[in-house]
Amino acid sequence: MSKKEILTRGIIKENPVLVLALGLCPSLAVSTQAENAIGLGLATTFVLLGSNLVISLLRKIIPDRTRIPCYVVLIAGFTVLAKMAIEAYAHSLYLSLGIFLPLIVVNCIILARAEMFANRNSPLDSILDAVGTGIGFTLALLVIASIREILGSGTWFGLAIPWLSENSAMIFTMAPGGFIVFACLLAAVNKLSKKWGVREKHGCANCPSACSNLPD
Repeated sequence: MSKKEILTRGIIKENPVLVLALGLCPSLAVSTQAENAIGLGLATTFVLLGSNLVISLLRKIIPDRTRIPCYVVLIAGFTVLAKMAIEAYAHSLYLSLGIFLPLIVVNCIILARAEMFANRNSPLDSILDAVGTGIGFTLALLVIASIREILGSGTWFGLAIPWLSENSAMIFTMAPGGFIVFACLLAAVNKLSKKWGVREKHGCANCPSACSNLPD
């Protein structure tokens, strides 16, 4: 793949939320406000970028049998750095994100990119992959959160919207509203992907995982 394809793949073709349906728990939990979505998206992008880079640099040193524990330790380190920075410089955002900020360490998006890409590619390509995936994750969160905040609270980034602020539908700030918005966006993305031929077929033949090399 070209550098451009690596960068844009996580934004469009393999968007972690709207195409691969990964990281749904934090995506739906914190997406009641656009500000929270931006905060979690940037924090996740930082952890993705740091872990992808370090894992790519150490991919020939880390023993194959212990690579997953090593990945988790590295990801946990960058998660702590992100948590401490947000707690120090954006305390209100830190309180809003709550438990989902430290839980970045177990976000399957980050571990998947480490195992499927950073472990097998150069540092530059791993950085591009992390940036693209992080942008795709942040944009997906922002779209979901914007719809839920506008319809559920009548605001956007805390700014009141005329008429909607007085006639909001509270269900969109609750869990059922999150699932409704996500389902509608997922259906729209699937429809557009089929129309434009964007989405690639996934299966054993196209899977980059090395599970096929494992012994029976």
